[in-house]
Amino acid sequence: MLKSKKIYQEVNLNPAAFPPASIVIASRESALAMWQAQFISRRLALLYPQTGISILGMTTQGDQILDQPLAKIGGKGLFIKELEQALEDGRADIAVHSMKDVPMMLPQGFMLAAITEREDPRDAFVSSRYESLSALPEGAVVGTSSLRRESQLRYSFPHLEVQPLRGNVQTRLRKLDEGQYAAIILAAAGLKRLGLENRIRALIAPEDSLPAVGQGALGIECRSDRTELLDFLRPLNHDESARCVLAERVVSLELGGSCQVPLGAFAQIAQGEMSLRAFVASPDGKNMIRAADSGEPAAFAAIGKRVADRLLAGGAGDILDAI
Repeated sequence: MLKSKKIYQEVNLNPAAFPPASIVIASRESALAMWQAQFISRRLALLYPQTGISILGMTTQGDQILDQPLAKIGGKGLFIKELEQALEDGRADIAVHSMKDVPMMLPQGFMLAAITEREDPRDAFVSSRYESLSALPEGAVVGTSSLRRESQLRYSFPHLEVQPLRGNVQTRLRKLDEGQYAAIILAAAGLKRLGLENRIRALIAPEDSLPAVGQGALGIECRSDRTELLDFLRPLNHDESARCVLAERVVSLELGGSCQVPLGAFAQIAQGEMSLRAFVASPDGKNMIRAADSGEPAAFAAIGKRVADRLLAGGAGDILDAI
């Protein structure tokens, strides 16, 4: 049995239940996280005007520890542990996450009930002085929050200096404006959702910066015993986006993906066919393994498994062992 079977089971595509009288949405309190929770709240309110909907804002460990890279303090799972605790003890019914922050294996007792239609999955180049990465002079400081971006920057632009960048979107933009960085790399989806698309100097093509697994999509999590919520949430699941995100998550799961692994994966569906690309790199960007595959969207798990196998066959295991 493929390990990826668990990924498929995370999203129930054919549930049956009735709308509840009320719903509490757990969310981080950052501006972007609250936008995401409010977006889901509005969608649900349009679908079920009779249901009372409220948002429980919370501060997570990932929001509190800002002086260290995520890879060193436990990974992106730190952004959702407190939200899951609220689900577990009944203070909230569902939690809304950026899918790129959701660990590849959810804790026992939890599941993803829906994955929303994807926003722009690309990375964005943000700078007050320069038009693109290629325009940056030697030694220019670029800020990024992920090993994935860092490894690709070091691979393609070894003359640049890459430094860690933590904090919410507004904090990162402030650090750029203060001159701490010549440029920073952020997810385009977050900037667009916050109405900050004017800060984007250039969108980076996936060929030049492969997105994070799930980047641009939102996931709705609930307890696995709350089956009465599944039919309620099903209209928010976007089948094409869900299959693409799940294919990417299979790659990461097979490779033991975490914040400690510089890994990117990106799936698209065009003319009835899914194409999936992925890479694994050493943190310094000196060694990068790429792989790709395609097939029918319904076979997303098998496509993800084949891409992971090709990465391993190409030497990704040696990189992972070294990390």
